[in-house]
Amino acid sequence: MIRRHFEVHETAVTIIAEEEHLPIAERSIIRSREAVERFIEEDPFFRITLEPYPCPPHAPEIVRRMCEAASAAGVGPMAGVAGAIAERAVLDMREAGASYAIVDNGGDIALLIDRETGVGWYAGPAVKGLGFACPPRDGVFGICTSSATIGPSISFGVSDAATVVSANVTLADTCATLLGNLLTSEEDEVIRRALDAVCSIPGIEGAAAVVGGKMAMKGRLPPLTRMNMSLEKVTRVERPSADQN
Repeated sequence: MIRRHFEVHETAVTIIAEEEHLPIAERSIIRSREAVERFIEEDPFFRITLEPYPCPPHAPEIVRRMCEAASAAGVGPMAGVAGAIAERAVLDMREAGASYAIVDNGGDIALLIDRETGVGWYAGPAVKGLGFACPPRDGVFGICTSSATIGPSISFGVSDAATVVSANVTLADTCATLLGNLLTSEEDEVIRRALDAVCSIPGIEGAAAVVGGKMAMKGRLPPLTRMNMSLEKVTRVERPSADQN
């Protein structure tokens, strides 16, 4: 398997797949971004709204998936853009014959795995050396994480990590945003209600949260395991921006 970092504009991903499938993922990511960008040109409100967006009939597939997932979670459609792009890329690799393919889009991860695979769980200093031991499974699934303290995610909560697992990667992404928004304090009851709310959404398999020094989980999640995770493998933008050149 080859691990490759790939960037296009604000999208920075890590792709893990057979070498022959890497260009397929890259082209898929470019197509997905272009489709979303064209739709935003038609209606800039799509990019900024934090509420569900009624999807017009002419919208491209990726926009439709984002709208459907956002409606289920009660958040804006752009909350699902990273998961949707990652999901489409893995689906395209599967259609080309891949049996093992992963796209990590800044912590929103789409997976197609035919063997046990470790996925590091990054929540800053609150969680060190932990990850999920994901068993092989049929079909594509997602492990998506939002955070109020790490990375550029918009969150109205205080979580270090709000993680959701679903066979619908775009839905996992929007629901991770919802979970992060609901985690407004370290109080046990707040954490419990947040996990209950997210896990009650159809299609969600399980959710996990790290808030301050507390960790909580609900539903069906891959087993936690000890992992030696290097911060160098955390996906982030590496290219300098235009104003740094």
